[in-house]
Amino acid sequence: MGLAHSRTTDGPLVILVDDDAGVREALEELLLSVGIDSMQFSSAPEFLNAKLPDRPGCLVLDVRMPGLSGIDLQHILASKGILIPIVFLTGHGDIAMSVQAMKSGAVDFLTKPARDQTFLDAVSAAIAADVARRVVSTESTKSVALYKTLTARERQVLHLVVTGSVNKQIAFELGISEITVKLHRSNMMKKLHASSITHLFGVWQSLPADIRALPVEDVAPVAKKSNPQPTARVSPLA
Repeated sequence: MGLAHSRTTDGPLVILVDDDAGVREALEELLLSVGIDSMQFSSAPEFLNAKLPDRPGCLVLDVRMPGLSGIDLQHILASKGILIPIVFLTGHGDIAMSVQAMKSGAVDFLTKPARDQTFLDAVSAAIAADVARRVVSTESTKSVALYKTLTARERQVLHLVVTGSVNKQIAFELGISEITVKLHRSNMMKKLHASSITHLFGVWQSLPADIRALPVEDVAPVAKKSNPQPTARVSPLA
């Protein structure tokens, strides 16, 4: 199956996976009437073997199909880290199946025959969710790239700044001088393109959870803490 009546190359795309050709054709026509492109597949394996365009959109899956069911396909996509929103549309749904699908992340679970507007509303919500996910993913990718430009010490300072630590506390935690903390902090802010603490927190929140969860001591080796001596000469390049 191929792209049905493509109007653009980057607009929303709804992928229809249903073994009933009549259902696929009817949904294609309905989507086309509101300017949404669609692709048709008659089975889960056919969909999995296809090369799909990278466009925002959603999947509309029939639950009961020969071979792999819609629920099976949902689990396979999740295991591959494919996060496209899913709307289930089935004539054989029951409460237990609906609950299972929604718990696994489905946007909606509709029973055939669904009202045209109900179906379009569910698809619109799914497309909006995918657009939002892609924005977050893009921001996260940018933030990770900037994070990788930081030195180990700058990363430590970042992790401490976002916990609310002031320069004096960071200096004690890392066993370096306040002057050095200020230098690392300034460099870190510039590299992350953060013009303020509020902006910095935004960058921090867009980083993947595994990075944000790292303890400071795992970001880079931490110098042994010591109480600064009044007469000691501390190099600003520590």
